[in-house]
Amino acid sequence: MEKSTIQNSKLPNHLKQYVSEQHYDQYTPIDHAVWRYVMRQNRHFLKGKAHPAYVEGLLKSGIETEKIPRVSEMNECLGKIGWGAVIVNGLIPGSAFFELQANRVLPIATEIRKITNIEYTPAPDIIHEAAGHAPILFDPYFASYVQKIGSIGAKAFATKEKQELFEAVRNLTIVMEDPKSTPEEKEAAQKLVEEKQNAIVGLSEAEQISRLFWRTVEYGLIGELDDPKIYGAGLLSSVGESIHCFTDAVEKTHYSIEGCIEKPKNVTEMQAQLFVCKNFEELMEGVESLSETMAFRTGGTEALEKALRSKSVATFEMNSGLNVTGVVHSFTKDENGEAIYVNTKGETALSVENQQLEGHGKDYHSKGFGTPIGQLKGNISIEECDSDELAKIGVVEGNFVDLTYTSDVSVSGRVLNITKHNNKIVLISFEDCTVSYNGTELFKKEWGTYDMAVGSNVVSAYPGAADPSSYFDDIVIEEEKTEELQVNLTDLDHLYQHVRNIRENNRFDDNDINQLNQINKELDLEHPKDWLLRLELLEMAITNEKLESLVEPLKVKLNELKNDSSLTNLIKNGLALI
Repeated sequence: MEKSTIQNSKLPNHLKQYVSEQHYDQYTPIDHAVWRYVMRQNRHFLKGKAHPAYVEGLLKSGIETEKIPRVSEMNECLGKIGWGAVIVNGLIPGSAFFELQANRVLPIATEIRKITNIEYTPAPDIIHEAAGHAPILFDPYFASYVQKIGSIGAKAFATKEKQELFEAVRNLTIVMEDPKSTPEEKEAAQKLVEEKQNAIVGLSEAEQISRLFWRTVEYGLIGELDDPKIYGAGLLSSVGESIHCFTDAVEKTHYSIEGCIEKPKNVTEMQAQLFVCKNFEELMEGVESLSETMAFRTGGTEALEKALRSKSVATFEMNSGLNVTGVVHSFTKDENGEAIYVNTKGETALSVENQQLEGHGKDYHSKGFGTPIGQLKGNISIEECDSDELAKIGVVEGNFVDLTYTSDVSVSGRVLNITKHNNKIVLISFEDCTVSYNGTELFKKEWGTYDMAVGSNVVSAYPGAADPSSYFDDIVIEEEKTEELQVNLTDLDHLYQHVRNIRENNRFDDNDINQLNQINKELDLEHPKDWLLRLELLEMAITNEKLESLVEPLKVKLNELKNDSSLTNLIKNGLALI
């Protein structure tokens, strides 16, 4: 069992639940042959077609052609450029996916596509992660872009409908990759995705970032429109699509943020449209411009509305520097439509500079939190007041005070405590306090201490917690049993293993030659439709005089199998490489 090489203790608590293991011994000989086929094709075809950084990165990454990589080895190579790798179990939520990359950690799904999906699979797999994403990270500017889009994606608000779409897409990728899935099951899974997609009204921030990531990091081209190079991992790891993308069947369009986020992603088939950027600097400029429209940068009422629609744990920051983390439940607006009072429900925590305030964790504010937003009448911003100015308005510890905001929200109570940070007031606590607006009580004195956030406006809002390590409970990770499950190898698996052993030993003595001839006979008798092992046999036969008698029979059989449209390109590309 291959343990994740990023220590769990270094990951934020809320990300630990996604960490998995690489059960390396579970890979079958056919799995390794699938890996070898894709890597040989990529190393051959992508020369001159991929961005130079990819070809160089393949060498620097230490990824081998002959066998599936161990994630620990990948992590060691990535460590040289300040990145790391962590093993995850298939599709994980977008927020977690982006947050890992914001921390310069590449999430690696260690499953490998089945031979039936060798050209393309919608499910994340180690070919996609290792052969696609890892090598090009060795380009420092592109790695900076991936980290930047990760940090922005981690702060992008989703909606409840978007979360439901994610679950539907995850189900679709599982169904599409499972060889046991029926056409009816595939159709139902696809229909569910379409239904959830249609249920989304408007474009959430998370969807915009997801589409941009898809059309750049996953399926991006770079350079001139009439002669682009590949840098997107989805293309770099797909034998079929890396060839298909250069045909006239695919529309190439100049990169633009608007174009990239205009249409939903298509995860079930090859892309019909690809975007070509001039350089990686253009990508960085684009994602920065998109981030300027997002709640974590704009703040204000619109940011609170996005937090409200997410129906999930979110943080909003006051201009005093105070952060409020919880589920935004409601807020009151004035006649101009601006938020003047906001409520969270359930566990809420208060923080400053991403550090939870002592005594103001979610256990203390377990039933929610409410606070006014704005200036006091007379255009007084409490957060900017010094001690003398506070005294003038009666805000002195022990004093009973009546504060009235320009919005007509009133706070009346005895000042218990004034909390400051960097010479700004961030929190005032009251006892015997009543908060009201237009005759409605927003807080009653019998409820206990009233902790009022201080701030004339909301400057930022984003999903998740300001201090995740304090807000989220420790995830208990049960140690997996060290005993590996036994892999039930098929007769065909054993044939693949025999061929691999002979190829790697590279002796080709009489015993080896006899075994290879016998394997070819067994293929004809028991496995007439297998094409990949025949390609491996032909590869050896062409370069070894002792196997000359196998060349023509293998070619004849492969040309027969090539009549199956699903195998035509695979066999054609394999023969061309041999």
